[in-house]
Amino acid sequence: MQPFQRLTATACPLPYANIDTDQLIPARFMKRSRAEGYGGYLLHDMRFSGEGSEVPDFPLNRPQFRNAQIVVARRNFGAGSSREAAVYALVDYGIRCVIAPSFGDIFASNSVNNGLLPARVEEQDAEALMRHLESDGAELTVDLEEQSVTAGDRRIPFVVDPVWRMKLLNGWDDIDLTLNQADAIARFTVEDAARRPWAAPHPQAR
Repeated sequence: MQPFQRLTATACPLPYANIDTDQLIPARFMKRSRAEGYGGYLLHDMRFSGEGSEVPDFPLNRPQFRNAQIVVARRNFGAGSSREAAVYALVDYGIRCVIAPSFGDIFASNSVNNGLLPARVEEQDAEALMRHLESDGAELTVDLEEQSVTAGDRRIPFVVDPVWRMKLLNGWDDIDLTLNQADAIARFTVEDAARRPWAAPHPQAR
């Protein structure tokens, strides 16, 4: 997994609350192979009309936001079902960070496991960032080391779980996180065997 440390990129404002996982990727597209990529189905029913043409004024369809790698949204982003495909759609589209006041819990956990940063900010800061993107330029800098978002001259702090931060900074999945403790696990195993020899399985029971 690609580490996430500092990203300066186009950011797209999505001025909606409660964007759920069914909106992020409608269920009918989840029958397709992940190998095909899910990015084309991201927010499909909001990005496209019933006839399949782009909705011109939807933020991700506007020229200045089309190649966004960062999204700024309102509260409860990623609510709804636990489908990991919602994160796949964002990642396959090219999104590396979502900034919002709150996230669906399972969505946020799935995001980290796929290298996507869920950066939690205060509601007023999310609104300020969206106003900045609409009026002053479509670029933000997200610094995970400092846990900050820079928009022009303004620097806004964000919150992320410390373990998630460690995983993203290092590009670790859950197995990598466990392997990082390999020395401590080995020491415990030796010490526990000496302290509780009776707990080890009998050789004939193996």
